[in-house]
Amino acid sequence: MSKRRIAVLGCTGSVGRQALHILGEHADRFEVVLLAAHRRADELAAAAALHPRALVCLTGATSPAALPADRRGFVGPDGLLQALDAAAPDTVLNAITGAAGLAASAWTLEHGRTLALANKESLVIAGAWLMPLAARSGARILPVDSEHCAIFQCLDGEDPGSVRKVWLTGSGGPFRTRPLATMAAVTPAEALRHPTWTMGPRITIGSATMMNKAFEVIEAHWLFALPPERIEVVLHPQSIVHSMVEFRCGSILAQCGVPDMRVPILFCLGYPERLPFGFQPFDPVRWRQLEFAPFEPERYPAVALAYQALRDGGDAGARLNAADEVATEAFLAGRIPFLSITEIAAAALAARPARPIHSLGCVLAADAEARQLAQREIAALSSRESH
Repeated sequence: MSKRRIAVLGCTGSVGRQALHILGEHADRFEVVLLAAHRRADELAAAAALHPRALVCLTGATSPAALPADRRGFVGPDGLLQALDAAAPDTVLNAITGAAGLAASAWTLEHGRTLALANKESLVIAGAWLMPLAARSGARILPVDSEHCAIFQCLDGEDPGSVRKVWLTGSGGPFRTRPLATMAAVTPAEALRHPTWTMGPRITIGSATMMNKAFEVIEAHWLFALPPERIEVVLHPQSIVHSMVEFRCGSILAQCGVPDMRVPILFCLGYPERLPFGFQPFDPVRWRQLEFAPFEPERYPAVALAYQALRDGGDAGARLNAADEVATEAFLAGRIPFLSITEIAAAALAARPARPIHSLGCVLAADAEARQLAQREIAALSSRESH
């Protein structure tokens, strides 16, 4: 049996490291042919030492001197696309954070390869452009996000026309019960303490604002061809039911499991097979009490921005994501208060009507425009606070 050729992009992040652990346990089935990171050269070299035939890439470097000396390597954003050409993977696990992952998603779909997508921003900012690429090339998108992986499994083999609604579950993050009057005082350290999941900083802050859930609404729209009114968000603090699909016959299918990202990663890497792995099994007795509750729009205003972006269409998602990236970085740096993250994203969305996406250039232009707007908003906030 020939081994499946895997590229792991974002290999030094949370999802990338867990994926490499899984791939190492199933080395008889997979060959890692490309490892890409942004700036963590030492961690990239350590990963490469375990995969001697893998090409390497540092997208945040400008000189090959930063790369392992014993390995063919590439640098910069363009270098990543050259590395993908050279490595010729069958499956690309895209775990790059933010809009920087878009080009790799586009390469994968254009070349008809399988995209194991942990970079939800690709579909948030350019779903209208990427999904036709996949349709033309016959590429498959396997969602690594736990919620969308759950929906994918519930819909596998089902008639899409029989779906009444999907329920995206969310833990509510660390501030689900915090008094609203105190939310302005949230610190980065508090926002980074997620109650159930271990994730990177950008996604963890997105869980606290629920902007991450907003992006998942947009991602579900593109992945499953669902209109916004058939996508609903519900709070589920235990993070055991990863999402649900309600059918017109009245049946609801749910995918359950412990909150461990290795479960959806393994599913996507092995699909259509279900590969064995020694993770903690789901114990229905331990989790005999599961809670669900409606989310509070006033506590999580970011969710409404997803539905607005879908109504607006075009490049609205690109502007929403770009502003959130900039604002989240500013919050983590202590430059703006917590509540300003969503306020800045909303300002970017409201700044102008959406424009259609005809090419990657349209997406990049909207992204750059929204980043500039967000920086102006941040500067204005800092100026007001200094006075």
